Amino acid sequence: MNKRASHTPTASDARAKLWELIKDIRFAMFTTRHTNGYLHSRPMTTQNRSIDEDTSLWFFMSRANGPVDDLRNDPSVNVVYADPGKDSYVSISGNAALVDDAARKEQLWSKMNDAWFPRGPTDPDVALVEVKIIQAHYWDVDDSKIVQLIKMATAAVTGNPPTDLGEHAAIHMR
Repeated sequence: MNKRASHTPTASDARAKLWELIKDIRFAMFTTRHTNGYLHSRPMTTQNRSIDEDTSLWFFMSRANGPVDDLRNDPSVNVVYADPGKDSYVSISGNAALVDDAARKEQLWSKMNDAWFPRGPTDPDVALVEVKIIQAHYWDVDDSKIVQLIKMATAAVTGNPPTDLGEHAAIHMR
């Protein structure tokens, strides 16, 4: 996908645009580097109801499973959101940390989390993970599928790649 616009928005605009693109996506793919060196991705649910002022995303995960060990070994993570129906894609790079904050757990907890952690937010197995966003990239296409196909067909016939298939931005938060 080529870009119609590429720019660096203000931090406030960047937070707003990122949240606009990811707020309705139920699951993100959360990628860590395993101690064996390989990248491991797993679906996780973002717990935020908005992006924090310090530009963090929050997740709950089990202390008994691999991701927590991975984060202790290497805090660099990638979180990917995709909404193919809206042609919106977001890739977020950041640093993750375990946060021991009972009040924050209670604040972020929802009934949906009981499916994974039936003993609630006070369960010692529940790890609260904060991902501080360093940078993000997004691709957002407003054109209908038919318009996109016409632009791609035109590009195939002319030999010139399409240059107006949506908006792309690289956002540096820190």
